[in-house]
Amino acid sequence: MSRFLERLAAGEVLIADGATGTNLQKVGLGGGMHAEDWVLDCPEKILDLEKAFIAAGSNLILTCTFGATRPRLKGARHSSEVVAINERAAELAQRAAQDRDVLVGGSMGPLGQLLKPYGPIAPEEARAAFTEQARALANGGADLLVIETHFAFEEATAAFEAARSVTDLPIVVSFSYDRGTRSMMGARPADVAKTYKALGAAMVGANCGTTLENMETIIREYAAAEPAFPLWAKPNAGMPRLEGGQTLYDVSPNEMATFARRYFELGARVIGGCCGSTPRHVEAMAKELKPKS
Repeated sequence: MSRFLERLAAGEVLIADGATGTNLQKVGLGGGMHAEDWVLDCPEKILDLEKAFIAAGSNLILTCTFGATRPRLKGARHSSEVVAINERAAELAQRAAQDRDVLVGGSMGPLGQLLKPYGPIAPEEARAAFTEQARALANGGADLLVIETHFAFEEATAAFEAARSVTDLPIVVSFSYDRGTRSMMGARPADVAKTYKALGAAMVGANCGTTLENMETIIREYAAAEPAFPLWAKPNAGMPRLEGGQTLYDVSPNEMATFARRYFELGARVIGGCCGSTPRHVEAMAKELKPKS
């Protein structure tokens, strides 16, 4: 059994990390730049962020590979180095976790364009892209794979099947719900839970795209659909707003901690933050859910 599954089976709550993109923007990642390029160009900045989350209390961190698929990296500086980016990102995260009881999740985000017939990506292209990414993340040392911020069954299932075809690592499926309790393409939490539990996912959940309050409703729907199935909750630090040309997130660390407790009580077993969440948010959630004796 994998370390991730062992810890879930033992009933442990795992504290995930916070945002990658919005935190890298604070140290120089510009608009329109690919964070994945920094895996090769500025690895020390990614390593510093991962170490900051671990110091704050994260015992599960994600790789900087959200957009590290061949279709999504078109136009990136290192667009031809998809395998190297994914392998190196997993290696960096494992280096950050060295000598600590920290797990590494390989991040697999959507491709950036819809699958046919709604968009230009053919199903076989999607499967090939996700297969390449999943294999490289596994080879780089990821402990699990996290299919995150997805909103369409067709694409998430292509990612799941691609990953399962090349690795036996545990797989988490996390959808983004930006239409209340519906994703952009109409997916509902209950259907996501039933679909991916049946396929063999280790966990399902939600990230990004919504308020803390709405995330509570989503987690409640997941729990009602599949009682006792472990859940993943990684909300934004509030909804973004523009002020003076800057994107701001208003939820405080203490507010995140309060809602983290609610998610845990509903069945969430991995809890962290998405856009706008900093090491301070993670620290507050860790203190709330795993107070030191």
